[in-house]
Amino acid sequence: MIIIMKRVAFQTFGCKLNFSETSSISKSFIKEGFESVDFKEEADVYVINSCTVTGNAEKKCKTAIKQAHKRNPNARIAIIGCFSQIRPDELASMDGVDLVLGNNDKFKILDHLNNLEKNHSTETVVSTSDLKTDLNFYPSYSSGDRTRSFLKVQDGCDYFCSFCTIPHARGRSRSNTIENTLKVAREIAASEIKEIILTGVNVGDFGKRNNESFFDLLKQLDQIEGIDRIRISSIEPDLLSNDIIRFVANSNKFLPHFHIPLQSGSKKILKAMKRRYTPSLFADRVSVIKEVMPHCLIAADVIVGFPDETEEDFQEAYEFIRDTDITYTHVFSYSDRPGTVASKSDIKVPPQIIHERSRKLQQLSDRKKLQFYNDHIAFSTKVLFESDNNAGFMHGFSDNYIKVKTPYNHDLVNKIKEVKLSKIDSDGVFLIDFL
Repeated sequence: MIIIMKRVAFQTFGCKLNFSETSSISKSFIKEGFESVDFKEEADVYVINSCTVTGNAEKKCKTAIKQAHKRNPNARIAIIGCFSQIRPDELASMDGVDLVLGNNDKFKILDHLNNLEKNHSTETVVSTSDLKTDLNFYPSYSSGDRTRSFLKVQDGCDYFCSFCTIPHARGRSRSNTIENTLKVAREIAASEIKEIILTGVNVGDFGKRNNESFFDLLKQLDQIEGIDRIRISSIEPDLLSNDIIRFVANSNKFLPHFHIPLQSGSKKILKAMKRRYTPSLFADRVSVIKEVMPHCLIAADVIVGFPDETEEDFQEAYEFIRDTDITYTHVFSYSDRPGTVASKSDIKVPPQIIHERSRKLQQLSDRKKLQFYNDHIAFSTKVLFESDNNAGFMHGFSDNYIKVKTPYNHDLVNKIKEVKLSKIDSDGVFLIDFL
């Protein structure tokens, strides 16, 4: 390498998969002698891992570009990821941008930077592979937090929901073999990390091109020594089989916590979204989970304001969420994504109605989460404590993802402790007193 730039700063937007990949890319920079600094500091290279799920995510990316360019007008600025893959020319036209790399090309960022320096180039380089044919899988995992690691086990998606650009931004569903995935997991296990979170675009699709399955992967990961806890980050309801649910219930490593995308509780809207399940299938999955794991926390994603969502559709979705044993929801306002089927609809829900529906669902979610927490008062559970020190308090998560806090104690960092949940503080978090 002839690169002489030595300070690099990273900014990541979007999903946990992006954070996992940024972490692996940052490790390659450090290996080449770079010093990683905070994005707010002056650096020689700024790398922005972008997201295109919502218009707001794209806006944040553009703001970060302007901030980096203002901080150091002579720095190299590289935009990588989903926004880069979908609309590279839009990003390349912005002042200060030197590199625009798509989702597979981003793993060659050091080579691109080296070429720019070697040729003293002032031209913006754009490189976005055709993800319809480029089925390479690039493994990654996060390691910035020595407590937990996000392990990428799958990439891409074959579902093509009517509102989503991810299949175009990430390409077709693909993954490594179980054997190679286990090698990466053992690498994590050799560190001090106590918990692995399995992440991907559509993790339940793992192995389909290798004649393997996600369930097979889970059974093999359960045998890995050196890792105490494993979570499944998010899994589609149609891919969450009863076998997987019962396996998690009987495992000593896999935790009673599921994140299951719902998107809508309206049968009509789910069909318009081109989702591959009905509300009744989702409810069946939740019912089985609660039957074998009564204390399991179940989170769900929900989109409000999808085109042609009537008041009756919203009410149907609201009542479904209210009456189903979902712990809480992540509520998203519908955002038109260029090129999607949904964006071409002439029947749009007015922004003020979307806002009001979002508010109602968020209030419902808050009530359900508080009820779940209240139901766990006097409940004994194991908590993995993290290293943060926020106003004198540190935080941790129970097996079933209940958040707790306690006065900061360095001796608790990265330790799993049995605690009794007794008091919910004013911020909605269990306060633990070890004294």
